[in-house]
Amino acid sequence: MLHGTTQDSCDVGPDFRMEEIMKDFLAKRDKGQLLIQRNRRLKENLLRPMQLSVSEDGYIHYGDKVMLVSPDHPETEADLFLPGDLSLCMTPDEIKAHLSNELEVPCGLSAAQTKIPVGRNTFTILCAAGEVIGQVLRYGQNFRLGITGGFDDRMLYLSSDHRTLLKSSKRSWLQEVFLTHEDSYLNCWQAAFPHPQLRLEYEGSPVPANTKILITHCHTNRGLVAHRHLFLRTYFGQEAEVAAHTYLDSHRVEKPKNHWMLVTGAPRKDLSTMLDLPKPPAEDTRALEQEREQVSDPGARSTPDARGCVPQCTLPM
Repeated sequence: MLHGTTQDSCDVGPDFRMEEIMKDFLAKRDKGQLLIQRNRRLKENLLRPMQLSVSEDGYIHYGDKVMLVSPDHPETEADLFLPGDLSLCMTPDEIKAHLSNELEVPCGLSAAQTKIPVGRNTFTILCAAGEVIGQVLRYGQNFRLGITGGFDDRMLYLSSDHRTLLKSSKRSWLQEVFLTHEDSYLNCWQAAFPHPQLRLEYEGSPVPANTKILITHCHTNRGLVAHRHLFLRTYFGQEAEVAAHTYLDSHRVEKPKNHWMLVTGAPRKDLSTMLDLPKPPAEDTRALEQEREQVSDPGARSTPDARGCVPQCTLPM
C-alpha cells in the first residue's frame, strides 16, 4: 500500500514540477522580472535619445546638458586605435548588465565612437560650491559632471581618486575614473585652457562650448584622458579606456589625448549636436584654391588686393 502511494507520487511529480515552473515563469513575465526583460529595460534607458542644451552665447553654463568628446587626432604611439571623435560614456559591467535592470555603483566609463546624444553619454554641468544654475562656467572654477543614464530618479557623478594596488584602470593601470552616487570633493573638476603660456590669462574667463579644453581632477590634479589604443570589451562592443593622467610632450604641453570638448546641441532641428554642423571652408583653404586656379590657368585675370596690386603668379620652370 505504501509502496503504491510512493510510486503514484513519483509518476505525478515531473508534471507537477513543470506546471509549477511554468506558473513561476508566467508570474515573473507579468511582473517584468525575467532576465531578458530587465536587460532590455536597462539597455533602453542607456540608449534613450537625449536633448542637449543649446548655447545662445557660445559658452557653457551650469545646468547645461552636454557631451564630453575627445577630438580626433592622429595616434602616433600605436598602430591600432579607435579613430574619429570619441564621446565619454557610462559602461556598466557586461555580466552585471545581463542580470539586472539597475546601474551598479560604482559604474565604469569608456570612450565610444558615437556622436548621438543618448542616456549613457549625456552629462549635466552641476554646481560644486553654491553656483547658480544658468551661471557661466569659467576656467579654474570647480564643477561636477552628473549623468542619469536615461533613468529619471538617479544621478551619478564623474569621480576619481588616487591609484592603489587594488584600484586602478583596467588596461593602463593608471588612475581610475568612475561614476558614483556619493557627493564629495572627488567629484570636482576644473576646465583649463590648452596652451600653458596663455592659461593664466584665461583664468576666470568663460569656458567656450565646442572648443578644445583640458579637464583636470581637483583632488589629484590629473587630467581626463582617452586611451584610444587600449580597447575594452563592453556591453556595447569594443570601446577605448578612459583614465585620469596628464601626458606632457617635450615642451611640457599637454598632448592631444588630454583634450576634450563640451559639445552642446545644434540650433537646427535636423541636427543633434554642433559637431553635425557643416564646417565653413577655412581662409587658408580658399587661398590655396585660388593659387591652384592661377597656376592651372595663368591667363586668368587676377583680382587686386587691398592695396590695389595684382598678385603675380610664378610658374615653375
